Amino acid sequence: MALPAQAQAEGLCLRLPDPLGPQPQLNHETAVGLLLRAINLSQTTPFVWGYIDRPTDGQMFLIFQTPQLPFPLDGIVYQDREQRFSMAAGAGRELEVAEVKFGFIPGVDQVAFRVRRRYRLQKGGHPQLVLVHYSRGQPNPIIPSMNQPARNYPLRPVNEPAIFVMGERQGQKVFPNTAGPGSVSIPPAPDRPGMNFGMPGMGMPGNPQAMLAHQNSNMEALERRAQRDRGMSMGQRPGGPRIVEDDDSADESETISTRTLALTRYRRNHEFMNEVFMYAAFGDKEASPPPSPFSAFKLSDLEDKVAKLTAEVEELKAKSAARKQAAAEGEVRDVPMDGLAISDSIS
Repeated sequence: MALPAQAQAEGLCLRLPDPLGPQPQLNHETAVGLLLRAINLSQTTPFVWGYIDRPTDGQMFLIFQTPQLPFPLDGIVYQDREQRFSMAAGAGRELEVAEVKFGFIPGVDQVAFRVRRRYRLQKGGHPQLVLVHYSRGQPNPIIPSMNQPARNYPLRPVNEPAIFVMGERQGQKVFPNTAGPGSVSIPPAPDRPGMNFGMPGMGMPGNPQAMLAHQNSNMEALERRAQRDRGMSMGQRPGGPRIVEDDDSADESETISTRTLALTRYRRNHEFMNEVFMYAAFGDKEASPPPSPFSAFKLSDLEDKVAKLTAEVEELKAKSAARKQAAAEGEVRDVPMDGLAISDSIS
């Protein structure tokens, strides 16, 4: 499930609420160990929606993110491109490291010295758990044109509930001031691990069964509305008594079967396809072919232009030959005067 455009632009991400101890330097073995421990920790601890903003040196975050999405904004401007490489981590595991250097906080730092590294287990772990570590690197002068805020301030308050991203309670939201029984927990589909949870601003449950019930309610409401509209167009009186149906009934949406949803979708798709192919089936089947793209030109006009151009070419050729002949005759007539004087004295 993709992150909404607004939330992605603001830099929202799902992260572990418990703070990780700061470490000035983080080696690859320690990163692998933390990622392996995070798998068990993520099954019992819900992740919260929040920001990573202007982190300090040595600070670490554990976030839940799909590999296809870009890294959320963190309030730091980087003057270098992010470099990625993979390495073997033992026991059949493969660790991916993404590193970007020369970062700075606009208006705070005088040089670009911040480094961000992201660690993710491509094999032998959970690829959507990402460990982020910020450290200090080699300083570099700040490019004046890039010394602009990395995001808009102040940051929008986040009121989304925490959510379990893994384990048996995956997709279950944890609302404030409510315990576990107050939140809805429906097991996700087995073929989509780690992706069945709601996103801020979506307004729709993220697990498959809840999404199915929500779609059932909407589809049934649309079907009833379409039936009422058709009944009105066939002669029903608008002012007559009419039974008002509750389209947003939660009890009804939970009891709608998959067969009803499939039938409703079939009817809707049939109506759409009828609108698409109605003109193709009953339209003008003997339409005249489109005119030739060369119909804008006349043969007589083209022949006149060709004749005119041919005459101009012949005229230019004649002038060129005349100039060459005149140049040749000038060379023959140009005899040195000294030669004529010598011949006269001999005679």
